[in-house]
Amino acid sequence: MQVIYARRKYKISPPETTGHPEFERTFRAQANCSEYFPIFISLLWVAGIFFHQGVTAACGLLYLYTRLRYFQGYAVAAQGRLGPLYASAWLLWVLVGLALAGLLGHFLRPSSSTWMAALVWPLQLRGAW
Repeated sequence: MQVIYARRKYKISPPETTGHPEFERTFRAQANCSEYFPIFISLLWVAGIFFHQGVTAACGLLYLYTRLRYFQGYAVAAQGRLGPLYASAWLLWVLVGLALAGLLGHFLRPSSSTWMAALVWPLQLRGAW
């Protein structure tokens, strides 16, 4: 919606993507968020199914909040996007880790393997299994 409002405000008709610098920043912020959304949804889904729904949901909400802050910061000034960008990237890596831990735990269930039991034991204490 912010891109639509910026188009109207600066009189930039589709399919144009250049014009006033504030419109260009708003357009880029929207495009960047859209580019990362499939990665985020995939990681959220896998981590939620195979690791822990509560932890994954908390990370997902934090990610969405950082992307909102990214969008708001980028629309004002290009430098305003950096802090939220790093935070959202860090949260994506956390989701990668959760998804990998969940997948490893699912496909390498410890039966009599002592090393695998030692690997999974800290996660069992946290309620992930």
